[in-house]
Amino acid sequence: MTEYSSTEVTPDSESQSDGAEPDGVVVNDLTRTYGGVPVLDSVSLAFGPGLTAVIGPNGSGKSTLLGALAGTVPPITGEIRRPNAEDGSGRSIGYLPQQVPFREGFTARETLAFYARLVDGDPDAALASVGLSDAADKPVEDLSGGMQRLLGIAQAMLGDPPLVVLDEPASGLDPGMRERAFRTAATHATDDVAVVVRTHTLDLVDAHADRGVMLARGRVAAAGDLDALRDEYDVDTTAA
Repeated sequence: MTEYSSTEVTPDSESQSDGAEPDGVVVNDLTRTYGGVPVLDSVSLAFGPGLTAVIGPNGSGKSTLLGALAGTVPPITGEIRRPNAEDGSGRSIGYLPQQVPFREGFTARETLAFYARLVDGDPDAALASVGLSDAADKPVEDLSGGMQRLLGIAQAMLGDPPLVVLDEPASGLDPGMRERAFRTAATHATDDVAVVVRTHTLDLVDAHADRGVMLARGRVAAAGDLDALRDEYDVDTTAA
């Protein structure tokens, strides 16, 4: 796929005209290397409110990009401008990594209550949002792998941060729970919240994502509104 650019991957020209920062997250000329090998190579993107799916083959730089967005992977060159939390809580980013190290011996509610105290969140509402209310009193080690992923999504969304980064939220889930995970992410992606999801579950991308970013060998191969991308490349689905 040839390199593609659109208004979705550059700062909005209208918002720039009055000197204002664009909404969401802006990535400018981001490069990240490991051992001198570029994993992300001069990547520039803008992530506005809504659900953006990051897709691409293994080794294309997807997890590195999400780590950079979340602040856990520092760039070698380039910059990332992120939104600030409007409620004064200081939590501007919610992050679900590939592996969530929940501490054993605590229930699902106790686990979320710990984080909720830090960001003024509601643990019971967070559990309900991912369908885990009935599992609130179960120790985290007794939850299935899929339920632990849902708990991780709930933790990432606590405190309503304006940016939520989810790395493979559907990993290890059965089809029904994968749908629930993506539906939860899409519901959270309001006019004020940017949700960025890395995934290989392309049917759910078509069903729930507003925009897509495809990476290939560390560069942006395509990015923009999903309907526009499907028209541009004359395909019916992102899996084509």
